[in-house]
Amino acid sequence: MPLILYGKANSNMAQVPGGYEIQGNIVTNAASERPLAVIILAAGQGTRMKSATHKVLHPIAGRPMLLHLLATVESLGVERKVVVVGAGRDQVEAAVAGHGVDIVVQAQQLGTGHAVAQAHDALSGVAGDVLILYGDVPLVRAETMRAMIERLNMGDAPRSVVLGFRPDDAAAYGRIIADGQGLIGKMVEYKDASPEERAVTLCNSGLMAVRMSDLFILLDQIGNDNAAGEYYLPDIVMLPGAQSAVIETDAEEVVGVNSRIELAGVEASWQARRRIEAMREGASLIAPETVFFAHDTVLGRDVVIEPHVVFGPGVVIEDGVTIHSFSHIEGAIVRSGAEIGPYARLRPGADIGTRAKVGNFVEIKKATLGEGAKANHLSYIGDASVGPGANIGAGTITCNYDGFFKYRTEIGAGAFIGSNSALVAPVKVGDGAIVAAGSVLTSDVGADALALVRPAQQEKPGWAKRFREAMTAKKKAEK
Repeated sequence: MPLILYGKANSNMAQVPGGYEIQGNIVTNAASERPLAVIILAAGQGTRMKSATHKVLHPIAGRPMLLHLLATVESLGVERKVVVVGAGRDQVEAAVAGHGVDIVVQAQQLGTGHAVAQAHDALSGVAGDVLILYGDVPLVRAETMRAMIERLNMGDAPRSVVLGFRPDDAAAYGRIIADGQGLIGKMVEYKDASPEERAVTLCNSGLMAVRMSDLFILLDQIGNDNAAGEYYLPDIVMLPGAQSAVIETDAEEVVGVNSRIELAGVEASWQARRRIEAMREGASLIAPETVFFAHDTVLGRDVVIEPHVVFGPGVVIEDGVTIHSFSHIEGAIVRSGAEIGPYARLRPGADIGTRAKVGNFVEIKKATLGEGAKANHLSYIGDASVGPGANIGAGTITCNYDGFFKYRTEIGAGAFIGSNSALVAPVKVGDGAIVAAGSVLTSDVGADALALVRPAQQEKPGWAKRFREAMTAKKKAEK
């Protein structure tokens, strides 16, 4: 969705003060080169989530909401990142470790303006512009953030830029009353709005861009004379002096998460967009609505994904792979031309080689299958390497754990493991070796050798008939 700067887009080209080019009313180039900081508000109690997990750490597509937002922020080259928390500081600090984030605490919940003010010391010495975002509004695009900063630095120098949207149901959102040029005449919280103001469809997402030199001066000037007795961040817009501006984006981009119902809705929205993206990039989804991606799933071209496939984090699927129905893949790489499933499970560390086959009810964990190798039925291959062209028979398992430690199994190129075999690690099967069906292997097998590990077959003529007759007689006697 394009971002609308002034009302509705048109087809005219224009130059605005400051050298920014506008097509119709849409930014088309040139982001500001001023330093940028970000404040992310995450101090809400999240009571409607009914969870011991901090609200902003609930996942979408396998990644916490806050980390979705930080990933987008980091793509902008931000100089300083501050997260404002209330309760649950330890959880948030652990989640953002390694992301260069400063954590500050809003001890009392006195409103969004008060929350932003807590970042003052953490942003000491930082110049340029600041974006104010929300940890529970995780799907804001980098393009949207850039557009807010661009609008802030246009020649008319608005005091701040507010991100607006027009939801299907404006409900209790704060309203923005703006002119045809996007300059804001009034912003008002729903609970303080008149019936006429509530009829306005342009709503306040809460996201703002402000110059750092202005932000804390403006916050010092707002009061809490409102229905909730709180210090509202949007009140800086209505202070005397320079006007603020609004730009608009699609409502779906700024939807917030305050309950598990809303979390499920955002997940559904994210998945729907990702499915479309996957198909546009050359993957075939037979029943798109049944396929679920993780935030970092990588798909090559000419990948075919059948119904009811789930991707966990850390998956790379190369070109020409087919994934059959009801397969679950996490932390794995599947190389070109391989075939997975149906009902296969690839766990972290699985590396499936070119044109290899992982079939029905096969689980692979921390193991490699070489080029053209096959594990077609009912097997568990863990902590193992399987050479090119090897064949793993139905019911084979690698016994990799003794209750204390894990051990590896190595199966050579072209080896054949007979059905219902147990390979007790650590053990090696040489290239071209054959392990007979039903074997319990506890020692290495040399290249091109045959391993038979089972008792010799015996036959006792008539035994089964005599057994049935005896048991039948015994059963009758007990009646």
